Amino acid sequence: MPVFFGSETPEVQGLRPMKTTADELVFFVNGKKVVDKNVDPETTLLAYLRRKLGLCGTKLGCGEGGCGACTVMLSKYDRLQNKIVHFSVNACLAPVCSLHHVAVTTVEGIGSTKTRLHPVQERIAKSHGSQCGFCTPGIVMSMYTLLRNQPEPTIEEIEDAFQGNLCRCTGYRPILQGFRTFARDGGCCGGKGENPNCCMNQKEDHTHLTLSPALFNPEGFMPLDATQEPIFPPELLRLKDTPQKQLRFEGERVTWIQAATLKELLDLKAQHPNVKLVVGNTEIGIEMKFKNKLFPVIVCPAWIPELNAVEHRQEGICFGAACPLISVEKTLAEAVDKLPTHKTEVFRGVLEQLRWFAGKQVKSVASLGGNIITASPISDLNPVFMACGAKMTLVSQGTKRTVRMDHTFFPAYRKTLLKPEEILLSVEIPYSREGEYFSAFKQASRREDDIAKVTCGMRVLFKSGSTEVEELAVCFGGMADRTVSALGTTQRQLSKVWNEELLQDVSASLAKEMCLAPDAPGGMVEFRRTLTLSFFFKFYLTVLQKLGKADLEDKCAKLDPTYASATLLFHKDPPANVQFFQEVPSGQSEEDMVGRPLVHLSATMQASGEAVYCDDMPRHENELSLRLVTSTKAHARIKSIDTSEAQRVPGFVCFVSADDIPGSNVTGIFNDETVFAKDEVTCIGHIIGAVVTDTPEHAQRAAQAVKITYEELPAIITIEDAIKNQSFHGSELKIEKGNLKEGFAEADNIISGEVYIGGQDHFYLETHCTIAIPKGEAGEMELFVSTQNTMKTQSFVAKMLGVPENRILVRVKRMGGGFGGKETRSTLLSTAVALAAHKTGRPVRCMLDRDEDMLITGGRHPFLARYKVGFMNTGKVVALEVDHYSNAGNSQDLSQAIMERALFHMDNCYKIPNIRGTGRLCKTNVSSNTAFRGFGGPQGMLIAEYWMSEVAVTCGLPAEEVRRQNMYEEGDLTHFNQKLEGFTLTRCWEECLASSQYEARRKEVEKFNKENCWKKRGLCIIPTKFGISFTVPFLNQAGALVHVYTDGSVLLTHGGTEMGQGLHTKMIQVASRALNISTSKIHISETSTNTVPNTSPTAASVSTDINGQAVYEACQTILKRLEPFKKKKPSGSWEDWVTDAYLGAVSLSATGFYRTPDLGYSFKTNSGNPFHYFSYGVACSEVEIDCLTGDHKNLRTDIVMDVGSSLNPAIDIGQVEGAFVQGLGLFTLEELHYSPEGSLHTRGPSTYKIPAFGSIPVQFSVSLLRDCPNKKAIYASKAVGEPPLFLAASIFFAIKDAILAARAQHGKDNTSKLFCLDSPATPEKIRNACVNEFTVSGVPDMPKNCKPWCLRI
Repeated sequence: MPVFFGSETPEVQGLRPMKTTADELVFFVNGKKVVDKNVDPETTLLAYLRRKLGLCGTKLGCGEGGCGACTVMLSKYDRLQNKIVHFSVNACLAPVCSLHHVAVTTVEGIGSTKTRLHPVQERIAKSHGSQCGFCTPGIVMSMYTLLRNQPEPTIEEIEDAFQGNLCRCTGYRPILQGFRTFARDGGCCGGKGENPNCCMNQKEDHTHLTLSPALFNPEGFMPLDATQEPIFPPELLRLKDTPQKQLRFEGERVTWIQAATLKELLDLKAQHPNVKLVVGNTEIGIEMKFKNKLFPVIVCPAWIPELNAVEHRQEGICFGAACPLISVEKTLAEAVDKLPTHKTEVFRGVLEQLRWFAGKQVKSVASLGGNIITASPISDLNPVFMACGAKMTLVSQGTKRTVRMDHTFFPAYRKTLLKPEEILLSVEIPYSREGEYFSAFKQASRREDDIAKVTCGMRVLFKSGSTEVEELAVCFGGMADRTVSALGTTQRQLSKVWNEELLQDVSASLAKEMCLAPDAPGGMVEFRRTLTLSFFFKFYLTVLQKLGKADLEDKCAKLDPTYASATLLFHKDPPANVQFFQEVPSGQSEEDMVGRPLVHLSATMQASGEAVYCDDMPRHENELSLRLVTSTKAHARIKSIDTSEAQRVPGFVCFVSADDIPGSNVTGIFNDETVFAKDEVTCIGHIIGAVVTDTPEHAQRAAQAVKITYEELPAIITIEDAIKNQSFHGSELKIEKGNLKEGFAEADNIISGEVYIGGQDHFYLETHCTIAIPKGEAGEMELFVSTQNTMKTQSFVAKMLGVPENRILVRVKRMGGGFGGKETRSTLLSTAVALAAHKTGRPVRCMLDRDEDMLITGGRHPFLARYKVGFMNTGKVVALEVDHYSNAGNSQDLSQAIMERALFHMDNCYKIPNIRGTGRLCKTNVSSNTAFRGFGGPQGMLIAEYWMSEVAVTCGLPAEEVRRQNMYEEGDLTHFNQKLEGFTLTRCWEECLASSQYEARRKEVEKFNKENCWKKRGLCIIPTKFGISFTVPFLNQAGALVHVYTDGSVLLTHGGTEMGQGLHTKMIQVASRALNISTSKIHISETSTNTVPNTSPTAASVSTDINGQAVYEACQTILKRLEPFKKKKPSGSWEDWVTDAYLGAVSLSATGFYRTPDLGYSFKTNSGNPFHYFSYGVACSEVEIDCLTGDHKNLRTDIVMDVGSSLNPAIDIGQVEGAFVQGLGLFTLEELHYSPEGSLHTRGPSTYKIPAFGSIPVQFSVSLLRDCPNKKAIYASKAVGEPPLFLAASIFFAIKDAILAARAQHGKDNTSKLFCLDSPATPEKIRNACVNEFTVSGVPDMPKNCKPWCLRI
């Protein structure tokens, strides 16, 4: 039955041919026809699917096409190729108007748990590739689209398909491993493959333990059957020969015109010279959503044949300007395969840029012409087109001209030389000629789908048969406010020979010509200027290498063999990985799932899009949408708030502010915050009020229309500012042991220094979301919230509304990731939404946009440490003093507990006899920072390993020996006087050294570094010790509630929330063993404040320990009550005993409670135990850096982790890998940029880079330590959520090791062996530390009146 919108009484069309009236949008979704008569051009496909069609499997993760959570497949009949084409797109950017006569397939359309799962859905679930599950539907659809186009892909094609998808939980390995079973060259090689790290080559272990390397069995997977896929709608196929007509859709503010012919387009452009042309909407969509731009008329030329044509001409290949980048890529790749090498130099340069340009979802729709006309100063392609002199054909009504792209094409920022009425018709990319060489380079923070810092195209043409330069073009993006050509440098080189002298001259000249002001937008001035020289050097070497092959007689310099690796383009081997864990004992019953790799219980629903997250809940009849209004000043008095313009937005209902609060406006963990700012704002993003309207789109417009005037006050942004102004929360924290004075007096050497660790955004895929429903009586209200902390959510709302807590019910089904970010900061939103629901008396919903979420909710604390360490010549550390400063932000939140944990972990694993650590919380005007996986531990431990690496370098001893000799032993006391019992770290260390073949690889690294001048490798092994418990003792409590129903089924509730970590799955395993029944009989529905009250937040890695024990206690109560019935019927079944108990009027409901014993530390006396026990682990990592660009590759990581007796090895290994990859982001990739005014620049995936599929180590092995039961937790298990995160520091220190090798080779005699490397080790920091002759140093000092683009906060 077709779905109709827009007419009150839909006419039943049946199978009659469609009436193609201009204003009717017709498309298909999952095989069902949709006809809409009044569609708004501002509506995206994502909003349409979720709100109009109720298909909530497709998720909103970022709204800017950067995370892939909203990926769907589009299919259409391509008239030029005469076939049906399938491609993936981001539904958050695709305007629904652009889908006329297109078939959309969403995750719900390919399979479900109710009918049957599609093999893609089944495999990601069963291979444990779905944790929180929010990104899963998008990843499923990327894979599905690949298989529709290529049923037997290669491993490389599978990896490429995910360039536009992000996942924050899994660490990517299980997703790739599950999907590798589709590859023709994938799956298990059975030991016959070439792969050195094949699972069959692992050394045999002849102990009595059986080890299992398989977390899933691919033999049970359903085969992929291409004949079973949904067909393309026949109705659309019949239309393939019908001429296309112009379409017009009128919205509230925007008119969309789909032009069908070139004449129509040119006529429209003549009438409205300023209309926006949109093909893929990957740029305009973002400008409309995030930059609040309005384009009243949008013309889509995507159907026009001339704009899609591809023509092979005499001088090159000509592409219509509307050609999607993916088809440009395909055409050029085919040309490279067929044509002689000398003709395809330019094509290979374009392909190298397109390879890392963006994800498939963007490349499938983004057009070549759009990319040029956007005129981005950091365009990847424009420098290439400028360097090769690509021909642009420009047309308008009655005129046509062809221009070559040169330095005049972009006259100013975001401007081209097109006249207003002109359009770009086509782009001709030239063939290269004999003796012509071309290269393109790009450097970004992350390889996949990232915006360049500097990008370039370089071309040289030699006079026939010689190495004398006839033409030279060097063009850059990222070095000015437009794409520029280094004419001053290149003109001077004509007729010169390609040799060392030319290289020196170009380098000196480029350093002068490619200048950047010290306050240049984008910052990184020294790095960007250095890259221009490094790129030319790479080009110089690449040309030398090609000339060497051409064997010219000329006096052309020969390429030094140690330089050869500098010319290699980035290449990554397919990933290889092994996971080891202990099998369950041979006698364990089949029904007992404890210790088995049970699949996450909602994985299949997550993979099919059926799992319900907060914003997926169906809308209420009279529901309203809320949008926060936040401060644009870091510190100011509020002078006035004017909502008059907001009130004129359609659908406006009300504005809520502090004046509407019936209870208290005071909130926060330490009562130092307000629900809404009243007179003063203390950070950009401080919540001042909120608008309530009928739709989220209207709410966004209304919020932007609220006008606030301020009187600015002085702001403190950075840690250094706070220290200078003595701006702190609370007093100094201190742990001291031994005698520092004596320790330093005894030391042979003393070094001191400082290290900075940047903050990190949680980037859970599901942003904060709340739905509040007022019940209309006695002040009752029900809230559905994405939170880790139901108790605080409840109490904060009750306090604000002035009602008892028993009137507020908070319910959590699941979260799309949390990582600490939803422990306290979710209350900012839930309290505001509750007030709006109270004021209007109607249900109110708000899900933050990604940019709001990043701005408002804070992240991991940046730390600055100043250390002084005393040690003997043997490397033995005898004294240590560290002052820690964290940037807490504008309120205290959890900052004190985070600093306490940093101090508890300042020793990492090392016994230091004389030690003092202090901590201060800097009070600044940025959003309050908060809990984040590791909770201060990773910062404290990185500082420890930082000075430890300097001790090793100073002593000239191998770092692993220095670490080993300082390590604790069983029974030692820590610096906070807790005795180490069950100290398995030494076992983890020895096992990791052996499994990583450390000694042999250390020699290989040294050999590689001798043979390669411009690439260096580093190797490092790092231990971790992580204390398990909330350091606030009373939080270590948990409750559970068990209901047994008369059919024998069990409903289990406990105080923990599910955010992907598999807590509910583990709790069901615990209850299953305790009650001795199958897991299939037990169900957990949700976490709520009316089942288990006063719960601690799901945090600190202890949720399994404390909730598991509470569940166990509740089950024991039930078993005691069933005991008499079991005695009466020893051979009866569980169901028999339950029925008998019910008939005997015995309660089948029980609560359980647990508190962790013997906790309580005093900072005053430095005594008492802060932790119940410790988790241990060791990781060894190897990296390769590019000394010219600062790029690095993670080659291999081996982890050995002690998780006690694992409750579920699949979940535990998933936690180890996920935490490690999050740590890899923290220490090497993720960088928050703040302006000097305290405004966050990095507010989404386009500017803030979390690890992607390609970021993980090529070889990634995880082994769970065997035979180490932990007597202090449920079923001998151990906590696993946070401890592994710090192991990613092994990558940071491997990078440091590689830089040391580079500095030793290229540095001058006075280059210090000790050098500063702050975290994260981004390409900028790596490149600037690898000092060599291409480093541009001496960036001009900042003039008085000018400020840097960004600050280190």
